[in-house]
Amino acid sequence: MSYTLFVFLAFFSFILSSSLPLSFANTDPSDVQALEVMYNALNNPTELTGWKIGGGDPCGDSWEGITCDGSSVDSIDLSGLGLHGTLGYLLSDLKSLKKLDLSDNKIHDTIPYQLPPNLTSLNLAGNNLTGNLPYSFSAMVLLTCLNMSHNALSLPIGDFFANHSRLDTVDLSFNNFSGDLPPSFESLTNLSSLFLQNNQLTGSLTVLAGLPLDTLNVANNNFGGWIPHELKSINNFIYDGNSFDDGPAPPSPESTSPESTSPSPSEPHKSNHHSGSGSQTKTHGSNSDDHKGASVGAIVGIVLGSVLVCSILLVALVFCIRKLKEKEKGPRTSNGSLPPGIVDVTPQMQEQRVKSASVFTDLKPRPPSENVTMDRMPVKSGSVRQMRSPITSTSYTVASLQSATNSFSQEFIIGEGSLGRVYRAEFPNGKIMAVKKIDNAALSLQEEDNFLEAISNMSRLRHPNVVTLAGYCAEHGQRLLIYEHIGNGNLHDMLHFAEDSSKALPWNARVRIALGTARALEYLHEVCLPSVVHRNFKSANILLDEELNPHLSDCGLAALTPNTERQVSSTHMVGSFGYSAPEFALSGVYTVKSDVYSFGVVMLELLTGRKPLDSSRPRAEQSLVRWATPQLHDIDALSKMVDSCLNGMYPAKSLSRFADIIALCVQPEPEFRPPMSEVVQALVRLVQRASVVKRRPSDESGFGYKTPDHEGIDISF
Repeated sequence: MSYTLFVFLAFFSFILSSSLPLSFANTDPSDVQALEVMYNALNNPTELTGWKIGGGDPCGDSWEGITCDGSSVDSIDLSGLGLHGTLGYLLSDLKSLKKLDLSDNKIHDTIPYQLPPNLTSLNLAGNNLTGNLPYSFSAMVLLTCLNMSHNALSLPIGDFFANHSRLDTVDLSFNNFSGDLPPSFESLTNLSSLFLQNNQLTGSLTVLAGLPLDTLNVANNNFGGWIPHELKSINNFIYDGNSFDDGPAPPSPESTSPESTSPSPSEPHKSNHHSGSGSQTKTHGSNSDDHKGASVGAIVGIVLGSVLVCSILLVALVFCIRKLKEKEKGPRTSNGSLPPGIVDVTPQMQEQRVKSASVFTDLKPRPPSENVTMDRMPVKSGSVRQMRSPITSTSYTVASLQSATNSFSQEFIIGEGSLGRVYRAEFPNGKIMAVKKIDNAALSLQEEDNFLEAISNMSRLRHPNVVTLAGYCAEHGQRLLIYEHIGNGNLHDMLHFAEDSSKALPWNARVRIALGTARALEYLHEVCLPSVVHRNFKSANILLDEELNPHLSDCGLAALTPNTERQVSSTHMVGSFGYSAPEFALSGVYTVKSDVYSFGVVMLELLTGRKPLDSSRPRAEQSLVRWATPQLHDIDALSKMVDSCLNGMYPAKSLSRFADIIALCVQPEPEFRPPMSEVVQALVRLVQRASVVKRRPSDESGFGYKTPDHEGIDISF
């Protein structure tokens, strides 16, 4: 009996010890941190049982809705819990996450710019999400199911589906999407169900013609044209509430037989019935005489066609021989040189001109690794011309803009730059916009096509922290850009010309501004392809809305490079020079790394409250970078550099981390400056750890102590 008891206890102990690692699994730290940030961004909801900030173990403690594979979180299912707030900015750290379901909650704001990269299923349906789909979708190549329905998403659907051949179901219905369907939809070679109903989509459905769809719903949009005959055979096809053309669709290029003609879109489509059945019946019912007549006609047609083709080939051959002889003689003068007005274009020159035809082409997701991209000058007259992409922004007339700005009167001026003045425009419908009236003398290009090419590219820049180009005007020799109006001034004036010190920017707002503008540059540098180099990044170009969210202006204006012969006011020259990277001052070379340097200067402004160049200060302190850089790693000196308007209210350790980021950005060697994605991540980590402190007058180190009675920094930006 005792032996049996011993064996039982030994077996029980073995089972217990084997289960301990599973019961007390330690979750991957990066997964824990990402979930804690999301938990905080969702306002610490009580519905999420087991969740907590600090010392939590999602896998070991069985957090609500979390499923793990070993120590990695592989599924989050929090559907229908009534969650409020946002999603935070660390979801991309969930590297092992396969399923994310936050549907049927009350989550608001925009979709995070970066999402878990290895998701197979993403469901954010039934929330209050705004903005557009982020470009990070392009890297989520393992997705099989995407559901973003019943939100308030808007703007055109991004063209980033080229690598999504695994997608089986896409639901974007009941949003406010507009514009044409993205061309990359044709790459969805595994798509069986597509739901686009109840949006404001336009254009045709041609891009969907070759997809293996079983269910397609495009009802209640603004689609037009003919319905491709391939779509008529879809089992479940709903297309009412659009403006499709009546009558039979023209035959597709590869098919000329009567069987290929599509039925009229006005005819109701029957589920589970194929439109080709009628034509098949007609073919089988034909008699033999019809076949004989068709055969004779075909033979005659073939003979005549052959004769015609041979004639064309003969004429083309004679033409080519004559051209070759003329080319051998050449249009050269007696001494062998080209006559005036003729340019000898070598293949190398032609290739270079094509590369330089625009500062940036169609915006597409950037590949994982990309070298530093140089900023290129726009194409001049006489160079190879590229096909211009459609312009998505609105075309305005000069008359409408004159009316909205009181004929561009002085009292409507809200700013002035090297390209011209900016006016406040008030339209009859109550809409307020900002109109940049470009001085033609400021442009190094004059062709309207080049201006419209730049407009086409600028109008496709879409990011929450980038000022949207809403329209343009190019008539009667005028060049005007119409932007959304951001009504709370710019960062430069907020920092340096605030009359009321009580309205000075608090520390948490400064960090949020730094993070938002860093995200804007990250988008321009690392999402747009090729990289969009700002070239004029400064605090005056960071506009603030009523909630102090930053919006970077003048993005893409490098395509309209100011003419160096134009005399710009000394104020503009000095203002921009204080932000210029050393390599630009020495050689005129400007890259994305130069933008990183300028961003570091703006961070210095946020830290110190000083201007980049200030001739009113002692000579050793006039250049902000030169004065501040040696002190960034000195704790005592750093505490004395902080903007006095903060009144000692700043985080205990975030100050030094903020300074560390600045030191990296303003390094004199471009190759040592970090990419903006690393800057963003560093600022995100800084925000997570931040807590407001009050510095004691007796604290020699300059670091304060925590004051629990003060509100902490909101990390759910």
